[in-house]
Amino acid sequence: MLPEKPIGKESMADSQHKTVPVLPWMRNPVDIEVFDDCPLGLVPRLDPRLVEALRKMDIQSLFPVQVAMWQETIGPGAFERDICVNSPTGSGKTLAYALPIVQILSTRKIRCLRALVVLPTRDLAIQVKEVFAAIAPAVGLSVGVAVGQSSIADEVSKLVEQPRLDTFSAFDPEDWPPELQSSVDILIATPGRLMDHINTTKGFSLEHLCYLVVDETDRLLREAYQSWLPTVIQLACMKSLAGYKEDVIFPSMFNSLTTIRRTGVERGFKGKSYPRLVKMIMSATLTQDPSKLSQLDLHHPLLLTSGDRRYKLPEKLESYKLICESKLKPLYLVALLQDLRGEKSIVFTSSVESTHRLSKLLNLFGELPCKVSEYSSLQHQSVRSKRLKAFREGKIEVLIASDAMTRGMDVEGVRNVINYDMPTYVKAFVHRAGRTARAGNKGRCFTLLRKDETKRFRKILSKAGKMVCNAHVLPANSIERLRPVYSTALEKLKQYVDSRKGKKHGIRFKSAEADVK
Repeated sequence: MLPEKPIGKESMADSQHKTVPVLPWMRNPVDIEVFDDCPLGLVPRLDPRLVEALRKMDIQSLFPVQVAMWQETIGPGAFERDICVNSPTGSGKTLAYALPIVQILSTRKIRCLRALVVLPTRDLAIQVKEVFAAIAPAVGLSVGVAVGQSSIADEVSKLVEQPRLDTFSAFDPEDWPPELQSSVDILIATPGRLMDHINTTKGFSLEHLCYLVVDETDRLLREAYQSWLPTVIQLACMKSLAGYKEDVIFPSMFNSLTTIRRTGVERGFKGKSYPRLVKMIMSATLTQDPSKLSQLDLHHPLLLTSGDRRYKLPEKLESYKLICESKLKPLYLVALLQDLRGEKSIVFTSSVESTHRLSKLLNLFGELPCKVSEYSSLQHQSVRSKRLKAFREGKIEVLIASDAMTRGMDVEGVRNVINYDMPTYVKAFVHRAGRTARAGNKGRCFTLLRKDETKRFRKILSKAGKMVCNAHVLPANSIERLRPVYSTALEKLKQYVDSRKGKKHGIRFKSAEADVK
């Protein structure tokens, strides 16, 4: 059974960071960790059709963050407040918001765009769409995606329904011309393509939007993306009813209004004279900056967080460090990959350019026990999708990537995360490390460090709540044995750079040695 709703307390993280302005509602969070896993059969009011769909996904119980969200949406909370979730990567945040949204929308048999999920990258949006697509059809809901993976015309054909002209009377002015209608109940979108549809797609409307999910909130608030957020809020939260002359408004209990549109969409919220857009804010590293959070226009927000720290790593994550000279980092990486013997791993670099260079160099080595591939924004979306599919299926054991490409990415069975370049900030470390040890599984995070980086790395670990980081010892003579192979690989890389004249994909190479440092 679900535990009673816990009373939050001021977090230790807040007391440790007095210089950071903290909004009052963030000082009294609900602690997700007081909840236990809940078997599907014990989740109150969960639609049996969704139970069956979840079991087909090999899900037998809900994780704590999902239980907490269910209580605040379907349970006693009943979506009376906007919800902000600060929970570790891999804890199950996607299903935490997808499940209650699908459950609630399924109770009204209408077809219009009522839920919008916005994510910063195409890859993450497609991943989230797959979660919704696995459960929504079970209750008769349709899910669409707007990410720019295909042409906008193709997306329009799937998002907007062209009405049959023979169903309308040419003699009734109220029925002509027939209105375009949404083909989907739920839309997963990236902000740029979302704005394209708002500005150019006929029939694309947010007037019936009930739920807005902002996933990876920190990144979406940091980058403007054509002012997508104020635009969505403005279109979905029209406080004035002057524009709805055709609506019929019925007063209810003297303090609320129920609006029935010609399309049959009922809108009424307790204590509100206009439809309230419910917002769900999701992050593993939720900002505390009031100026950024104010952009969301939150309604009496409730914070759900894990424990008493602002940043939290997966519970079963082991952290290791390797101290090495800068010019020998590629050798240490190769020796580490040999030591890991083909385990599924993600290697993080500091930039897209470094990702491309390192991937090229590693593929010039002749002694790797695994297949290594680049995963980068330099590649076309279709190429990235194929690489990610091959990685999921185990045909590629190691992906080389930058932070921007793998934030939020969920790949089952990632055993290791390797920081080839030390993360600059604690948020980057948390998101990188969170690619492994997901959903209660074990995982390891290795970080290659120069001696002058060790002090700064300790501070990052401390902020992330990781006080233990053991040194990883590589097999004896493994570095020396690789030196001849490394020299050959460097020469081949230099020839590659010269042949491309340093201009491929707009990347300028300074030297072969610089390419791998």
